[in-house]
Amino acid sequence: MHHIFKNGQVDQPIFVLLHGTGGDEHSLLGIANFLNPHASYLSLRGQVSENGALRFFKRKAEGLYDEADLAEKTIETAAFIKEAAQTYDFDVNKVILVGFSNGSNIGISLMLADQSPFKKGILMAPMYPIDTHQLKESKAQSSVFLSLGRQDPIVPLDQSHKVISEFESRGAQVESYWVTSHQVTESSLEAAKDWLEKIE
Repeated sequence: MHHIFKNGQVDQPIFVLLHGTGGDEHSLLGIANFLNPHASYLSLRGQVSENGALRFFKRKAEGLYDEADLAEKTIETAAFIKEAAQTYDFDVNKVILVGFSNGSNIGISLMLADQSPFKKGILMAPMYPIDTHQLKESKAQSSVFLSLGRQDPIVPLDQSHKVISEFESRGAQVESYWVTSHQVTESSLEAAKDWLEKIE
């Protein structure tokens, strides 16, 4: 899997960066450096091409996921992160997933999966319009920062609230921050940075 790794300070977080549709492994580097310039990061490139735009899993239409492909790519991505943890000598249990849009969506899948080692996430402009009743595990040990758009043209407001519910209903600690659209703002990143300092 194409990626970039930066080895940061030993006592600092390890970010796994997950870009949005049309991005690549370079897209979130500036965000990682803003959140914590001393952190390590593993920045991944999505392996699915949608008319030339890179993604982490296939979709059948806007807002309609290929759920079989999402399940397969979630397993593959988790396995790659675990393999990278051995290669680069970091603790997979200390990973913080940082995603935008499509990257946030696979981030949700990675965090909600039963027996997931991924307990923390900063997920911006997420959407998860699938049935998750088969997931049985409590996420009481998980913490997530969600940046959501009140007038997001891609993610309906009820779908933003569904993402919050997916975590809260499983006992996760959730901090929600509302922006206007399908975007990353300076204020949302400042809020995410403050959240990181609280959970460390």
